[in-house]
Amino acid sequence: MSEALATCGGFPVARLGFERTVRLVSSARLRDPVLLGLVRRDLLDDLAEIEGGTSGRLTAATRGAEAIDPREFVASVPHAYFINAAFSYWRPRDLNRFNGPGRGAWYAALATETCIAEVAFHLSRELERVNDFHATVDYTEMFASLAGTFVDLRAVAPVPTCLDPEPAIAYPPGNTLAETVRVEGHNGVVHPSVRHAGGICIVALRPAAVQSVAQGALLRLIWEGTRTPRVEAL
Repeated sequence: MSEALATCGGFPVARLGFERTVRLVSSARLRDPVLLGLVRRDLLDDLAEIEGGTSGRLTAATRGAEAIDPREFVASVPHAYFINAAFSYWRPRDLNRFNGPGRGAWYAALATETCIAEVAFHLSRELERVNDFHATVDYTEMFASLAGTFVDLRAVAPVPTCLDPEPAIAYPPGNTLAETVRVEGHNGVVHPSVRHAGGICIVALRPAAVQSVAQGALLRLIWEGTRTPRVEAL
């Protein structure tokens, strides 16, 4: 559903509801801590304390971070771990399209194929930096419903600079828009996918905007010497 409202940062704002969106999460986050098999069960509290002192997610959730208050994190909801983790991890020296160091975001799409294209682009960039297109990464689908007021870029013309395919051009104005969206009290941004023609992406900028999270299928992306990975269902 959609209800036209005002504008934010010069772009239209709409009241939107998405019953099922999908996000790909590295399946490494589904596994127990690597130290778990090395300690007795009666030492698990100590292990949790060690993890709490070294985990960026737990540290941010307890103390906040440069751009996020710990009171923003969610608790006592299904898969709160995954919601909070999305806002607790960021690239330490680089921007993403709608977030930078100090605050993460929940990036999702309406179709898994769109998520694959977006994730593959970013990991391929990292593989290009080391000049080695060989990697295998497992992901799980995380479904969620999103609702509230969002900046809606789907019908904006000409294409906003924040949707330029070149990160160096798009990401600075994208972060400026995201800050305006949060300040004005909206939940995020909806936009056409830059990496998947016809795809729609939604970025939630507040943990509380992510609702009814459920785990979906497992996927494996395999790079075998080229920029385009092979996708397997697990």
